[in-house]
Amino acid sequence: MPQSNVQENKMGVLPVPKLLFQMSLPMILSMLVQALYNIVDSIFVAQINENALTAVSLVFPVQNLLIAIAVGTGVGVNSVLSRSLGAKEFRTANACAQHGIFLAFISGILFAIAGNLLAVPFFNIQTSDVQIKEYGVTYMTIISTLCVAVYLQVMFERLLQSTGRTFFTMISQGVGAIINIIMDPILIFGLLGFPKLGVAGAAIATVFGQACACVLGLFFNIKVNKDISIDMRHFRPDKKIIASIYEVGIPSIVMQAIGSLMTFGMNKILIQFTSTATAVFGVYFKLNSFIFMPVFGLNNGMVPIVAYNYGARNKKRITQTIHLSIISAVVIMLCGLALFMIFPENLLRMFNASDAMLEIGVPALRIICLSFIFAGFCIVVGSVFQALGNGIYSLIVSAARQLLVILPVAAFLAKVGGLSAVWWAIPIAEIASVTFSSYFYRKIYKEKIAPLGD
Repeated sequence: MPQSNVQENKMGVLPVPKLLFQMSLPMILSMLVQALYNIVDSIFVAQINENALTAVSLVFPVQNLLIAIAVGTGVGVNSVLSRSLGAKEFRTANACAQHGIFLAFISGILFAIAGNLLAVPFFNIQTSDVQIKEYGVTYMTIISTLCVAVYLQVMFERLLQSTGRTFFTMISQGVGAIINIIMDPILIFGLLGFPKLGVAGAAIATVFGQACACVLGLFFNIKVNKDISIDMRHFRPDKKIIASIYEVGIPSIVMQAIGSLMTFGMNKILIQFTSTATAVFGVYFKLNSFIFMPVFGLNNGMVPIVAYNYGARNKKRITQTIHLSIISAVVIMLCGLALFMIFPENLLRMFNASDAMLEIGVPALRIICLSFIFAGFCIVVGSVFQALGNGIYSLIVSAARQLLVILPVAAFLAKVGGLSAVWWAIPIAEIASVTFSSYFYRKIYKEKIAPLGD
């Protein structure tokens, strides 16, 4: 397979700094666009009123769970597929790609059903405010009903990443995000002859952008991704392949789903004080995505390099990739720390922040961003665990950070120190995370990387 040999040369021979740059830069740019559309989406929603912003913030755990399943399945496919290519097992790589598409479609259908059934009870247990409920149920129902598009979009992009074609991933993600940004004000406020749909317009703009990105991802895989075949005409599910995908994917799904549970728990703690505090927490997640997304883009470029070279048993390239990724991630996060510390009021005013929101939000952002000091290292190392087939380590670290530290500490601080103290739970949890991550990285290095020799 000539094209596969070209890919092998790139992943196994190209100097690591240049390779990581080539693989990651398109992903970082596309992730930045993704983060931008998340922020812009909330900025437009905030123009409706604060209750609309609060409602969308309360839906965030559901969206996070949706993405958790999509990305976690993609991580499993990415890891298995890249290792198969590194070991020159091309038939296994093709089968893995086809199973990934099948699993994405099934997951989207199941989530659509669950999201519609649970929208009303989900909001009933969070708030008694009628307007917040109305906004939230509308938004959640729409994104759930049409979520198959985002499941397939993520999978098609992961297939491109697995074979090193991150440039095309950048194009599909970027186009989808730009369409979303353009459609947001048109559908929310009823511009250019369209009806004024409010919160529903924001949800429709989101899924429409995802659908466009999905179509582009399919096109690119058919036309340019020659290392794998996604021809589904003779596809038959194989339990062994599904198991190998979810061996890596399930820990990733659970890890990100834990994030949904943490966000839900924090919203419950914060809304006891005021719904404005919940809106601040939602705004924080939108803002921090602009800092974290480039690190996730870096990870998406790193994972196939580490997985491929592990399959090829090249210790030097694995360690070079990991060390360079950690340094890059830490630098990105320190830039984010400076931004949040210096300009918190400016950041909040983008979301039409009231005086009450500024009073709560400015100190909150300055406290929470202290966690950025440690987060870059933890994110990269967690992805290394997944690339090497030890996603369970990432799961343990995530569970310890978000369930055993953030929520109990936040609940305790809420009782003894009030709202202003709750935010300290996040940097405290990140200190625990860096401790666990360091321990497991030393363990996996001794077990998997060191035995490869020089």
